[in-house]
Amino acid sequence: MRQYIVVAGNMGVGKTTMVQFLATHFNAKPFFEPVSTNPYFRKFFSDMKRWAFHSQMYYLVHKFKLTQELLKEKSLIVLDRSIYEDAEIFAAGLYKSRKMAKNDFNLYFDLYESMCESLTPPDLLIYLTCSMPVLKARIQKRGRQNEKEVTSAYLNKLQRNYDEWVSKVKFCPVLTINTDHIDYVSDIEHRADIIKLLSKYI
Repeated sequence: MRQYIVVAGNMGVGKTTMVQFLATHFNAKPFFEPVSTNPYFRKFFSDMKRWAFHSQMYYLVHKFKLTQELLKEKSLIVLDRSIYEDAEIFAAGLYKSRKMAKNDFNLYFDLYESMCESLTPPDLLIYLTCSMPVLKARIQKRGRQNEKEVTSAYLNKLQRNYDEWVSKVKFCPVLTINTDHIDYVSDIEHRADIIKLLSKYI
């Protein structure tokens, strides 16, 4: 029986690590955020207003196709960031901060809502959180140059948008995990705790 899980959270919070963890310990098939394949990624961080629409359209179309493909799987699947976040957090946030024009956003969101009508929602949303100092330290350690240039104001706004969005999620159960003091990659006890917690849902 197929089970579809989404891992959500701010950039640098540990989504990819959690997806890899689920793949290893629950024999899940992982699907990752297409950062390296987005031709607008670097341009977006250098000029958000100019490239916001292009970048978000790329993610929307890519994530829609990806979700269609993963829903054909018959086992446990786990996705790093969902189409819902792309639209309702990132695109909406860019529009609210005047980085995306109204007409562009309306076109984008009409397409998003049409896509959602043909998609099955996930069975579980795992929402990862951590404090801002930890988040920034992880981003620096990860070493992606474009992310290093992201301001604290942007990260804080993104976190507020995520918290607000998650509080309103109705399409599936939400499991919130604070990762400030959890090292389930190298700490055996932490790993056992996370496996026990997730086993209630998986």
